[in-house]
Amino acid sequence: MKIDILTLFPEMFKGPFDTSMLKKAQDNNLVEINIHDLRNWAKDKHKTVDDRPYGGGKGMVLMIEPIDKALKELKSKIQMTKSKSMSKVKSQKSKVILLTPQGNVFNQQTAKRLSKLNHLILIAGHYEGFDERIRENLVDEEISIGDYVLTGGEIPAMVIVDTVVRLLPGVLEEEATAHESFQGLKVNGQKSKVFLD
Repeated sequence: MKIDILTLFPEMFKGPFDTSMLKKAQDNNLVEINIHDLRNWAKDKHKTVDDRPYGGGKGMVLMIEPIDKALKELKSKIQMTKSKSMSKVKSQKSKVILLTPQGNVFNQQTAKRLSKLNHLILIAGHYEGFDERIRENLVDEEISIGDYVLTGGEIPAMVIVDTVVRLLPGVLEEEATAHESFQGLKVNGQKSKVFLD
């Protein structure tokens, strides 16, 4: 599996992806994780990636142009790789996921579905959000990791990558993931899902 992450803060990923199970999975060529600075696709000398919202509104949003350019380049690279490989892989495509508070809440079933993909592109946002045309035209799915506010999409990207990669064949022993479950426990009178490994 190949995972590309578009972010304004690539330095945030130093550490989490360079240790433990994620490092071993990369070292064993079970997953390729690439962190890309979205500013590399900006067209001006100041590397501008944000602008006023298309159609008006408060705050600044990520512009469509750099994200569109980035996605085209990343998808073209995976297409070239696929054309050199087996026909089974040729039929698979890139899936682009926008990490937003408005997205479907991430869960283990989603992680299992994503772990079967060949190429995953995660877009981590900042500012007030995204140009709406990105949602409408460039992404396949929107995901949220919970009903709370974070400063950006980098931590959600880390959560999704960690959860998905551990499900890839060969990353963990098969028995380690075969018996995973969620057990309902009461915390402060509320039923809570607790992960048991």
